[in-house]
Formats: sequence, C-alpha cells, structure tokens
Amino acid sequence: MLSHATRPGLRSAMRGLPRSFVEDCPSIAYRPAPSSVMSPHSSAASSISSASRINNLSGHLQFTSKMSSFQAPHATLLIPGPIEFDDEVLRSMSHYSQAHVAPAFVETFGETLSLLRQVVRSTDPNAQPYIINGSGTIGWDLVAANLVEAGEDALILTTGFFGDRFADCLTQYGAKVTKIAGEVGSVPSFDEIAKALSEKKYKIITATHVDTSTGVVFDLKTLVETVKKVSPETLVIADGVCSVAVEELAFDEWGLDGLVTAPQKAIGAPAGLSISFFSERAVKVAHSRKTPAASYFANMERWTPIMKNYEARKPSYFSTPGPQLVHALNTAFKQILARPIEERIQKHTQVSDKVKKAVTDMGLKIVASEPKNQSHAMTAIYLPDGIAATDLLPKLLAKGVIFAAGLHATIGAKYVRFGHMGVSAVNDERGDIDKALNALKASLEECGHKA
Repeated sequence: MLSHATRPGLRSAMRGLPRSFVEDCPSIAYRPAPSSVMSPHSSAASSISSASRINNLSGHLQFTSKMSSFQAPHATLLIPGPIEFDDEVLRSMSHYSQAHVAPAFVETFGETLSLLRQVVRSTDPNAQPYIINGSGTIGWDLVAANLVEAGEDALILTTGFFGDRFADCLTQYGAKVTKIAGEVGSVPSFDEIAKALSEKKYKIITATHVDTSTGVVFDLKTLVETVKKVSPETLVIADGVCSVAVEELAFDEWGLDGLVTAPQKAIGAPAGLSISFFSERAVKVAHSRKTPAASYFANMERWTPIMKNYEARKPSYFSTPGPQLVHALNTAFKQILARPIEERIQKHTQVSDKVKKAVTDMGLKIVASEPKNQSHAMTAIYLPDGIAATDLLPKLLAKGVIFAAGLHATIGAKYVRFGHMGVSAVNDERGDIDKALNALKASLEECGHKA
C-alpha cells in the first residue's frame, strides 16, 4: 500500500523482552539485563530472570570451538551483525598507533578505498568510494543530507524496520517521503513501484537490499531496470549494510547510483566505519545543490576531495580517520577478494540453503516465506506457538550460541534471527553453523517442541 512515511512504535511488540534480547548484539552473555528495561507487568519476567541467572553459569556454557584462536573463549555470535571475526582481522585491529597522514597509513587507506571498488564490482574511475568514521547509519545521513533538497520527493521501498528508519532519516532532513511497504516477509510489487514513479517525479528511490528485521532480500537488479524504464532521472540508492560480500551485487552493471554499508556484517570487520559508494551522477548532484548540505560531518563536498587524495596516496584532512579500523577493514577486504567473489556468494547461498532446510525440517516457518525473497546472510525464524524468544534464547546461550530476538513491530517476540554470514559461513572448519543448528534443535525440544 502506498502511504506517507510513518514508523509504528516497537514498544508493544517488544514488551517483556529485555534489551539484551532485542538489540542486534545481545549482552546477556556478559551481564544481566537491568530490571528497568522490563515491563513491570511482563508475563515473561520469570524466564527473563532465569536468563539473567545464566550469566553466573559461565563455567557450564559450551564456549568450545573446533579451531584454535587467540580470542578469549566466548559464545558463538550468530546474529545479523556484528558477526564473528577472523583472527587476522582482529590482529590488524591491534596495529600500533599511526598518524593519519603518515605515508604508511596513507598507503593503507588508499588501497582500502581501491579494494572497495572491487568488492562492489565497479571499474568506473568517476564513481566515488567513501570510508568515514561512524556507524552504517551515517550512510543514510550522507544520502539524505546531500542527494535530496528539502521539499523534494523521495520514494522509500521498505521490507522492515530498517527501511522505515531510512525513511525517518530522509524526513528529518526535509525530504517529502512516500513509502511503499511489502507485507511482513515480502517485498513491494514492481507494478506498484512503476505506478508510483509514473505519477510523480522522485529525486531518489531507496531500497534495503537485506532488511535484517525480516531476512528479506530485495531484487535490486530488477528495481534498477524498472526505474530506468519509468523514471531514468531518479537516483537509485541501496542500503547494503547486510548484503555486501554475501548477496549478488554489481554496482556498474546494474546501474546503481548509491550504496551504503558497514563493516560488521558480511564484510567481517569491527563496527565503527561508514562505507559508501556513489555513481558519478550522484556525486554531481551532491556537489551542485541549490542549498548547502544540512550536515557538517556527513557532507560529500567536504569528503570527496579527502577520499580522492587518499586513493591517490596523498595525505589529506577533514576529520581524523581511525587507522586501526581501516587496517582491519583492509585485511577483511583482502580476505574477501583472495578468491573470486562469485565463490564467496555461492558459499553463502549453500550455507543459507542448508540452514533454511534444517529449520523447515524442525517444523518451523521462515518469515520470508518465498525463496526468492530470502536473504542468504540470515534467516528470520517464526517460533512455535507457546514458545517466546525469552524462552529459547537463554537455552541457546547455555549451549554457546547467540541468536538475536525479533525487531519487527508487527511480529515482535514471535521470532528470532539467525545470522549465517562471513567467517562462520565460509570457513567450515569452525563448525559454527552445525553447532548452531544442533543447539537450536535441542533448545526447541527443551521448550517442549519436537524438532
């Protein structure tokens, strides 16, 4: 249904869930959730209390791994990001301190920007990569502050929580936002998208490639084809935070204008950087605004010469980058590109198929019900009637596995999210996926479900 952007509150859907279950990085393994985050009337209070007590049983948790590692023993993190990190990436993170204009760091940063071009499959020298300090959310600010003037129209295609938040960001900067939302677990129809584009001139159209609240993947290639036919002047922007390095993606070939992402998901590096890539025409739009960009920091006019200089191996300064984060990202990119990226995508597809078959064989349903809409990075799984996330997650944790609770307002505590990307997916020797599936089956049985 076509409607003006609104984002329903999540409070009712998450009532009774501690913050540690609700966020993408559950903290239950490390500290009890404070009572203040629970509704005093929550019917799940007793199970939450039990979950908190698990923190005192660390000696009994199954923090074993099939591989030796310098990392401290810990439960396997299989949420939709952050993910488990490879040892070499973390070693890179411990690089000694460097000046951000030192020749050695300038070389590393410049190389990392060039590697980003390869990861998104672009050979266009006029397209521009950006790597700046901040979370992936900064990518939304770059789009909203630079590519849309206040009062201009933006069409947001949403398949869950993060599509709605992208709309919120654009609204904050003054864009006139219209949303087309798919039903939970599905995508908007391309007929409806084409109709909307034919009825109004939109400056940009955005889609979340993988929305981690639902595990839905969006067909970006068909989207670009649709936009080019109906409204070729509209910029096509993708949120690729959970898709880069796991889903099929071809920036130049498909004709994308913008891609925003972050390192802590399938790319496999620690959070703290905003990674984005824009076409030549998108950069020109940002540099030829009628009014100045409404952000000082997320300002492409300020950042473009900095990025160009670093890629040309010239020291430059607008805001101090994080050398250790850049070193870690550089290592992660080199690991991704060590073999043809098609092989990495195929491996993620195989692992995803394995997970989804196993989940289905346990008698569970997947939120993204149609295979064509199912992400290869993660699986959002409906729980059986009578079992809540607060029942299941502590049992998984006791077996050394961390899943994420649900994040979508409509289905709330009815589901959990299993991230299967990055090193956990591509390195079979770790045994992370089998460990998780075995833990899920056993935990469901402990909850009374015959898996």
